Amino acid sequence: MALDTPYRAIFCDLMTDLTLDILPLRDVSFEDYIGRAGSLSGTVPIPDRAIAERAHKIKPGRTAVYLERGGDLWWGGIVWTTNLQGSDRGVVTLGIQASTFDSYASRRRIRTLIEFTEPTDQFRIARHLWDTLSAGLGHSSIDTGDPLEDSSVLRTASWRFGDETVYQEALDQLGAQENGFEYQILVYRSPEDGRRIRQLRLGSPKIRTGATDMLFDRPGTILSYSIPDDATRGGTQALARGASTNSNAGTESRPALSSLAEPKKPLPDLWPQLDLSSDHNDIGDKSTLDSLAQAAVDTASGSVQIPEISIRLGGIVPPALLGRTARIRITDEWHPAGLDSRYRIVGVKVRPAERGRPDTAELSLEEA
Repeated sequence: MALDTPYRAIFCDLMTDLTLDILPLRDVSFEDYIGRAGSLSGTVPIPDRAIAERAHKIKPGRTAVYLERGGDLWWGGIVWTTNLQGSDRGVVTLGIQASTFDSYASRRRIRTLIEFTEPTDQFRIARHLWDTLSAGLGHSSIDTGDPLEDSSVLRTASWRFGDETVYQEALDQLGAQENGFEYQILVYRSPEDGRRIRQLRLGSPKIRTGATDMLFDRPGTILSYSIPDDATRGGTQALARGASTNSNAGTESRPALSSLAEPKKPLPDLWPQLDLSSDHNDIGDKSTLDSLAQAAVDTASGSVQIPEISIRLGGIVPPALLGRTARIRITDEWHPAGLDSRYRIVGVKVRPAERGRPDTAELSLEEA
């Protein structure tokens, strides 16, 4: 990140969120997604001893990094790895690899009994999981939002000490059921005092942001686009396999099985049978397995499309893009009559302006 870039890289202590330093980053790219952790990569140039002393404060697993643009936080996460390099020309650099704050859930395992035997709103269960795991971040834990907000979808769930279930797996399995939910850790500054906030954001069945569509045209704002159509990722029938329910050591162990699930919304054309399968080794409840199988085939019925567009970033593009609805209009040889469709933005990958390259973003889309 050149010194004239509109972005600032702010390095903070992960446990207290106190600012350690603001350092230049070069060769930066960062991305964020709904449904999985985003990443950041970049390089801190070390031209002299003074910068080296400051860069020594960046400790993997103990340092947070935020990217700020125009006073807004565009990205925040945890530095997980660094790579100190010295070239044959005597140039010293420190490579940075970071992931969004939701990646912390992949580094924690459930080591206490968590049990919801009575039907409980799935948002309450998700918040409890995040409250429990983010306690490991000390005074700088995740704000889990309004405890009264619910999804009107009730679940039962339990995890036991010793199963070593990863928190991310528990959250993903809970949200992947029929009528499930999505989650994301949103970073922003408090409008009252400017504090950096890390807040859990939940949406059922989808996270949606903004009341109006964002408009992108080609020719126009869209620099390039890609619309893959992948039948290897889709299917027409799904089965979910769970934990073994056999307690007799003398007989063959077999997993619990869901019923075979087919798309609730029939496919428009004649399709061959394409099978989807998923394993959930810590789930033995058939109704939960049925819900997981149904959600899987409804989400990936037939073939899977995840269109992407590349746009030039400008003042009209806000930092909170995930969950926004984009209206895409394309006129070219493939779309002579013009494509005019609405999509939800589910992923953002940004490459800041550098060495004459414009400030651009690649947006991953799904049908709205």
